[in-house]
Amino acid sequence: MDVSTAAPGKGGGLLERPVIEKTSPARESEFDLRKSRQISPPYRVILHNDNFNKREYVVQVLMKVILGMTLDNAVNIMQEAHHNGLSVVIICAQADAEEHCTQLRHNGLLSSIEPASGGC
Repeated sequence: MDVSTAAPGKGGGLLERPVIEKTSPARESEFDLRKSRQISPPYRVILHNDNFNKREYVVQVLMKVILGMTLDNAVNIMQEAHHNGLSVVIICAQADAEEHCTQLRHNGLLSSIEPASGGC
């Protein structure tokens, strides 16, 4: 059927193409992640001193378990735990803190988590 000859009201007119706005799912999920992390209270992962593991091993485990941890930070955390009995490893969301604590324990280190009273 030729559109130009169609009678009005008979379904033969031209339709405008609808405008579809594309949204990026990645942006939405990033926003949701940031929002959930802001809402969930931060937790401290605490390393406890022990008399079993060598200092070098503790440093290696810290760098393996906490992605992005530098050698200097790992040494400082190990030294603080050695001298003071404990040291804060990282402050993060509760689920991440539980995972870090579990990984430290699986590698033979004494660790715990507790709510952080401040912010990150």
